[in-house]
Amino acid sequence: MTHQLLLSLTSGAFIAGAAAYLGTVMLSKKMAIVAGPLGHLALPGAALALVYGFSISLGAFPFVVAGIVLIWLLEIRTKLQMEALTAIVFATGVAAAFLFLPINKAEAALVGDISKVGIAATIATIVLSTIVFVVVRLCYPEIMLMSIHEDLAKAEGVRVKLYNLIYLSAIAIIVALGVSLVGGLMTAALVAIPAAAARNFSRTLTQYGFAAGAFGVISAMVGIFVAAYSGLPAGPLVILTSAAIFAVSVPVAKI
Repeated sequence: MTHQLLLSLTSGAFIAGAAAYLGTVMLSKKMAIVAGPLGHLALPGAALALVYGFSISLGAFPFVVAGIVLIWLLEIRTKLQMEALTAIVFATGVAAAFLFLPINKAEAALVGDISKVGIAATIATIVLSTIVFVVVRLCYPEIMLMSIHEDLAKAEGVRVKLYNLIYLSAIAIIVALGVSLVGGLMTAALVAIPAAAARNFSRTLTQYGFAAGAFGVISAMVGIFVAAYSGLPAGPLVILTSAAIFAVSVPVAKI
């Protein structure tokens, strides 16, 4: 195993594990699909990163954060559903991306390229993914209560606006990191499929969170490893591995 492959496997495992754990909350809030539009929102930053030769995740991050803050503020101001606001912001991001995205470099932005990740980027990925996991873990009861009934959460003293901002910030970090692994087109799958498979296998919330994270890590490592020796892009292979795990979980869900 080469040094570069080890860095890719490490980065991919942390990104996918944290994304899948976050996905357990997003599925409960029926928000997993929102990660897709936010991934598209990262495309303008990815385009600029490709043009000027710096990290795709670094380029994507400010655009995703700006989009998240804008969605949060608009939700407070307009009272529109988060899904509708996300669609509006996402369409704007995609339009902007196609003004800057070099066609000859589009693959890295659309389906990801983690094969060239460096040591500094790997360390940053480990730190940010761990922060997301810990924060979501600490806020899990409040966010889950909000997903069940927001008015009940308010009655129980949950600061809904604050927790929504924390939740959206966690999504922003995962989307920005996920662009380097699976690109801007498949970030929804990165959070949704392992969590969906875990739900089929699990009987408790603890099992649900652990299984989702494990499936995310397995999918990333298998996809990246196969990509390294097949010459195929890692992003689609990660998602296909995750989909295969989900397919295996379906018969179990019927028991």
